[in-house]
Amino acid sequence: MARLDETRPFLPVNIAVLTVSDTRTLDNDTSGATLAARVTAAGHVVAMRAIEKDDAGLIEVHLRRWIADPAIDVVITTGGTGITGRDVTPEAFARVLEKTIEGFGELFRMLSYAKIGTSTMQSRAIGGVAGGTYLFALPGSTGAVKDAWDDILVWQLDNRHRPCNLVELMPRLQEHLKAAE
Repeated sequence: MARLDETRPFLPVNIAVLTVSDTRTLDNDTSGATLAARVTAAGHVVAMRAIEKDDAGLIEVHLRRWIADPAIDVVITTGGTGITGRDVTPEAFARVLEKTIEGFGELFRMLSYAKIGTSTMQSRAIGGVAGGTYLFALPGSTGAVKDAWDDILVWQLDNRHRPCNLVELMPRLQEHLKAAE
């Protein structure tokens, strides 16, 4: 399935990790730690790591700050994608996204179905682009983080992945802004 073209150089990307939770700290944030470890193991850079409360306004502020930072290529959040009253990460994403990558959520749920069955319908995992930055919202479980990274993101964030990948599109993500000038 996944194929790497070893003749192409690996290009590390700068990834910010945001855990959305009312109860987690950096000391007990297993999902964020798992994601950060996988990012680093793949050869990428954890540019920032933080925890934010389950509050759409606060999450939005965090996202906008990281989107505006030219040193951050990708933002990955973990948590807040369920359907309970405090799960508001997709709502915060909706406030900032310029384009949604529908295939990310669809693919995540398809892969998740093989592991947790119909319970995957409760996930509102989402991906998109804003300000030339990729954004992905993952569920808060460590298993979901592993699934999203190992089965999707590690491949799409590797410019050697064929037939195509998200990294090779990065220089073109802001074309619409140049056209408006």
